[in-house]
Formats: sequence, structure tokens, C-alpha cells
Amino acid sequence: MTKGDADCRETLITVATPLFAEKGFNGVSVREIAGYASVNISMISYYFGGKEGLYAAVLNKQFAVLKRVAEINTMESDPLKKFELYVRATVARYRKSPYLLRFYTSELTNPTPCFATIVKPAIQGVVKILQETFADGLSHHQFREGLDPTDTALALAGMINFYFLIEPATGELVDHSPERDEELIQHIMDIFSKGVLK
Repeated sequence: MTKGDADCRETLITVATPLFAEKGFNGVSVREIAGYASVNISMISYYFGGKEGLYAAVLNKQFAVLKRVAEINTMESDPLKKFELYVRATVARYRKSPYLLRFYTSELTNPTPCFATIVKPAIQGVVKILQETFADGLSHHQFREGLDPTDTALALAGMINFYFLIEPATGELVDHSPERDEELIQHIMDIFSKGVLK
């Protein structure tokens, strides 16, 4: 692939990402994408085999960031520190990839064929790592007995993901600015590790 090919391919992915995120797969035409990218409509078929292939390329790029969670699992840290690293990585991920949550919600509520091949495996990979981390903590008596690792993993993931998901509806209630991220991370870890009871 020449540099020009790579540039055109990357331009199409860059242009298509916000369009697919805002309008969904069915709400965007190849003509619209080509127009915004200032390329001939045939380039979408040439590089991606059509709109479905372009959408898959967009999702692969968006969900690739979840594969980095596996790096946390390889670190020599205690399980609670790994959970904190996951929370930090999730906050950073949403700051760097503002469209990711839209793809999450769109695919979870109105799945395309890409759900089974791209989205579901990416999400399951993260949940499995969190499960394993919690199970490790249980085996070392770091966490309270009787808690299910899967439910615990989903609770932690749900807490941080939901915080960013409802941001548009809670802007008047809480400061969602990046300057507050450290405070947010500490609050999530405090709630997760200590609960809310006095």
C-alpha cells in the first residue's frame, strides 16, 4: 500500500467516525462519507469493499483501545492497584476517544453484524480480565468473600462507563471537566473498595 493509499484510507476512517457515531450505520450514506472526505465514492469500495467494511474499520480502530486493558493484567501489581489502573485507563480512553461511547450504546441497543465479531469480543475481553483480577484478589484474601467476580467486574465497569454515558444529562449537576479526573478516579476507587456504608 502506497503512502497515498494509506492517507486516503485513513482520511475515510477519520471522516466516517463522527458520521457513524452521530447517525448510526444506517443513517450515513457512502455518498455523504465520500463528499466529506472529498474523494470519489468508488474509493470506499476500493479500500473497504463497501460501507460495511468501512464501518468495521472504524469500529476496529475505536475498540482497539480496549485491548490495552490486557497490558494491565500483565503488570506485577496487587489486584486493587490493577483496578485503579483500569479506571485510569478508562477515563483516559474516553477523553481521547469521544465517540467510543456512542458506538458502545449503538451496538448494544441496535447491533450490526460487527457486534459479534468486533464489539462483543472486545467487551468480553475486558470483563474477563477484570474477573480474573478480582478472583486473584479473592484468592489472596484481599477482597470480601462471597462476592461473585463477574458481578463485581460488571459493577466496576458499569460505574465508570455510566458516568461518562450520562455526561450530557448531568452537566448541571457535576463538573465533568478533565481537570476533575483525578478526583473522579479517587471517588470511584473509594466507592469500589470501601462501599458507601459508614
